Amino acid sequence: MPVPQQVVEALRTAHHVFVLTGSGASAESGVPTFRDAQQGLWAEFDPLQLATPEAFLRDPSLVWRWYRWRRELVASASPNAGHVALVTLAAHIPALTLVTQNVDGLHQRAGSRNVVEFHGNLFEDRCFTEGCLVSNANHEVDVPRCAACGGLVRPGVVWFGEAIPGSAMAAAEAAAECCNVFLSVGTSSQVWPAAGLAETARRRGAMLVEINIDATPMSGLSHHVIQGKSGAILPELVDCLAL
Repeated sequence: MPVPQQVVEALRTAHHVFVLTGSGASAESGVPTFRDAQQGLWAEFDPLQLATPEAFLRDPSLVWRWYRWRRELVASASPNAGHVALVTLAAHIPALTLVTQNVDGLHQRAGSRNVVEFHGNLFEDRCFTEGCLVSNANHEVDVPRCAACGGLVRPGVVWFGEAIPGSAMAAAEAAAECCNVFLSVGTSSQVWPAAGLAETARRRGAMLVEINIDATPMSGLSHHVIQGKSGAILPELVDCLAL
């Protein structure tokens, strides 16, 4: 689907662009969305029942085995053309805020800087007791322990029932208040509070552009809906800006 000229012109004149990415942006890199059917050993487990503090306290060894499997899967993936295009887009815009709901780190591996990670990072470790980052956790054991306090170490992601980190929420809300263009890329627009950022930007006068394979609850609110894969549309968008 061709990129509307109005979107190109809005980006050319924008002083601040907000980009929100969801699981669809990484699906083209081979990273399954969180709700996709699991594979092999994990096919019998519901991810929604593993990614909670309660599940971790109930069986931390099981949760860690699952997350180590996820880490191996994601580590074998590479940034796709959409990730790379956002790096180039940032060079064309005075200010670009990139907020991702993904925990795979593919934006950073592609070269994006100052990425706001709404749901944490799959490859970080945190102390379950104190919430602080833990470096050099011993993963030779089933469940690592925090060297500082002896508490359990957990994956550094935001689980169901947990709040978005305050610094990430503040940065995203501030950008949504002042951006000229809001690009929603590969997100279902069903997970809050991320889904509310687009509404905030629209109320403040930003052009709302959705890039997704399927229609979402935000499609009706968007000024422009570009249906397709972000790995194809974002490079095309960048090429149009360069003309």
